[in-house]
Amino acid sequence: MRFKTVLGLLLLSVVLLPGCSSGVKEETIEVKPSNDPLAMPRTMVQRYADGAPLGSEVTSFPNLVEALRESDPVRAEVLEKGLKEIQDASASARQAKAKELLLKLQPSME
Repeated sequence: MRFKTVLGLLLLSVVLLPGCSSGVKEETIEVKPSNDPLAMPRTMVQRYADGAPLGSEVTSFPNLVEALRESDPVRAEVLEKGLKEIQDASASARQAKAKELLLKLQPSME
């Protein structure tokens, strides 16, 4: 009797055990970078709107404007003018200028 009980428990554990050890299925999720030419300028202007000082990224402003000019010349002009105003503004006025520019660079509902 004891042998049958042990044998039954052993068979039961063999049947149930594989279900417990299947583990979690791991998948790799590929994140594609944004192709939005305004993504980087918006991020930079947002930092200025939050009060960050101008840094060495100022040297990349012409490249950002040119990259945007290929897809949206109108917004490229707005960006170029706005970045110039931010550079020329005093430290106290820079934050307000950045907020104004950020509003102009928001995605349009076209």
